[in-house]
Amino acid sequence: MDFAFSPETDAWRARISAFMDAHIFPNERLFFEQIAASGDPFHHAEILDDLKARARAEGLWNLFLPDSAYGAGLSNLTYAPLAELMGRVVWASEVFNCNAPDTGNMEILAQFGTPEQRARWLRPLLDGAIRSSFAMTEPDVASSDATNIQLTIQREGDEYVLNGRKWWITGAMRPRCEIFIVMGKTAPDSPDRHRQQSMILVPRATPGVTVVRNLPVFGYVEYESHCEVRFENVRVPASNLLGGEGDGFAIAQARLGPGRIHHCMRAVGMAQRALDLMCQRVTSRVAFGKPLAAQGVIQEWIAESAYEIEQARLLTLKAAWLIDTHGKKAAQNEIAMIKVVAPRVLLRVVDRAIQAFGGAGVGDDFPLAAMYAGGRTLRLADGPDEVHLRAIARALLRRYATSD
Repeated sequence: MDFAFSPETDAWRARISAFMDAHIFPNERLFFEQIAASGDPFHHAEILDDLKARARAEGLWNLFLPDSAYGAGLSNLTYAPLAELMGRVVWASEVFNCNAPDTGNMEILAQFGTPEQRARWLRPLLDGAIRSSFAMTEPDVASSDATNIQLTIQREGDEYVLNGRKWWITGAMRPRCEIFIVMGKTAPDSPDRHRQQSMILVPRATPGVTVVRNLPVFGYVEYESHCEVRFENVRVPASNLLGGEGDGFAIAQARLGPGRIHHCMRAVGMAQRALDLMCQRVTSRVAFGKPLAAQGVIQEWIAESAYEIEQARLLTLKAAWLIDTHGKKAAQNEIAMIKVVAPRVLLRVVDRAIQAFGGAGVGDDFPLAAMYAGGRTLRLADGPDEVHLRAIARALLRRYATSD
């Protein structure tokens, strides 16, 4: 078993790492200063466009898409460590046009979109000219069970009419967000609960679409925004349907496989950043007559963080390898496992780092508090831990089932 990265992967890692060192880390604070200076918490920071142009010129663009017709043509195993490097700064992925939810939306447009849909929406997303949102979660039902979705999508002649509410819709308040991919029910009475749902493209400017409010995360008003959106008699052409009626659940599952790997590797990168910050901090601070780094409990925190991060990293890479070699279905257990493991590791590492920083750890001078808020959200995003644990247990128990 070979655990070494391929020469191709090492070359990509070196390029991304060099770009991060030269352009991302030095501008980490400037990004937030530009947003603050604008007076709009969802402002598109000017530094983003400068860095996006530079990244694209260097060929560091759309790295997440394995289809070379649209992206860099990298495998999941090659892209995974790149996502880890990007994840060390919360806004870095957007510089490389590898940011959620656009990545998942581009994947399903590439896979399920018609030529007209791809020309109208996929092309500008690939160019980084617009942003998008994915509208699935709802406030009035337990959305961990996607079959509970209540938003209606009713056919009327050559149009579909949407009515319902969504929330935690990431990116909806970003000024360049122009398109929603909305999941709702076209056949609520179908006996097959997994064929009741469909997905449809809804331009943000469509009459009846109202972005009601942003939802803070632990009090943080995140620049990316997470919104409640209301759809009231929203009419869109029937040609905006993604796939066919009843395909929504299957499309959602296709979208979430690689996307979960991306989330997890970014979480690993964030955990590694927290560990790096902790190590820097404890080697520069003295308490009770010796450096914090010499305290046994601090050394224990560092060691535990290091091995937990490595475990999460290796499990994520295994899941990526399985997707590449055997497909998403064969990798579903590992995807579920890492979706539980990575956010939990991130939270443990960040919590130790906060403790090592003392009061500075819970403020805004360092990114640790924001990391903790974002990491806690990941235990809910793309399915809560409990759904993944249930899936893992059921898959394992099937191996022991015996027929009567």
